[in-house]
Amino acid sequence: MNRQARILRKKSIRAKVKGNQQRPRLNVFRSSKHIYASLINDQEGKTMTAASEKDIQSASELSKTEKAYLVGKAIGQKATKKGFKKVVFDRAASYITVE
Repeated sequence: MNRQARILRKKSIRAKVKGNQQRPRLNVFRSSKHIYASLINDQEGKTMTAASEKDIQSASELSKTEKAYLVGKAIGQKATKKGFKKVVFDRAASYITVE
């Protein structure tokens, strides 16, 4: 029951959260071992840029929190280089507009 409710909630939110060229969707995925972040243009179905802990040289000796911080910093720098000033944050079960 809880799983079905979570899936319905996720679908409902995903229907509202759409990324475009000016304001891409920031998708964050965290597994038990790794963290990934990507900026997605849903209108074209393309990933604009992405970052993960694989981009960080000294990731092996850092804690998960430090890795997540560095991945966030990396995606922010890549987004700024590409000219994005606003994103729509999507972490599966919630959404927030970030400026």
